[in-house]
Amino acid sequence: MKAVAKVINGVKGMSILLIFFALWEALPRIGMINAAFLPPLSEILLTWFQLISSGKLFIHLFISLQRAASGFFLALIISIPLGIAIGWYKGFAQFVDPLIQMYRQIPAMALFPVFLLFLGIGELSKTGMVLWVAMWPLLLSTINGVKYTDPLLIKVARSMGANDLCLLTEVILPGALPSIMTGARLSASSSIMILVAAEMIGAKSGLGFMIINSQYNFEINQMYAAIVTIALLGFSVNYAIIWLEKKLTAWKEEAATA
Repeated sequence: MKAVAKVINGVKGMSILLIFFALWEALPRIGMINAAFLPPLSEILLTWFQLISSGKLFIHLFISLQRAASGFFLALIISIPLGIAIGWYKGFAQFVDPLIQMYRQIPAMALFPVFLLFLGIGELSKTGMVLWVAMWPLLLSTINGVKYTDPLLIKVARSMGANDLCLLTEVILPGALPSIMTGARLSASSSIMILVAAEMIGAKSGLGFMIINSQYNFEINQMYAAIVTIALLGFSVNYAIIWLEKKLTAWKEEAATA
């Protein structure tokens, strides 16, 4: 029954996408939408394949991926250990919480001039922007995951003589992992969005630059091809993290069926 339900849900999801794509193709062709501003999907896909075959798209895609991955992995390195410390040690949490609550309210784009001043107009400023945006969802999700780990599991582990290190690696981290992975998904999507915005303002390469430059030159098909690429990138990253989460938390399903 579960397999049938998954197939039905998959068909529903695909049908919505097919309707959307059909409308995208039809509305410009019948004149309900100006084709100069929104070309038919088939024309955009043709441009997309031409950009792929010429290698132009891969150049901008690789540069954006490099920037987004750098900031995202730095966020992982910083946010997960810090989140564990804040979630586990109440005194430390009370000490740093006002600072976190203040800093996380600052929009990343408001800090873009600051990053440019301190890090210059090169790659570091864009990596810093991605790091700033990516670290907050990951940090807060890690804190919540650690803080709300089942206390019964902690008591059982304590009663069996588990030390702090064993408790952290065998109870806290596995229990907090679903929350951490949710934060990673939010951080990954936020990384791509803020990077595109930053590239539109202060870059000469990358998908964001490709979009804004195409708009300036009225290369509308190329602009939409870059937007489609960003959508596919975000879609792929999201489901890659979901797949990784299932692999890392496979023990929960095994425990549930045991």
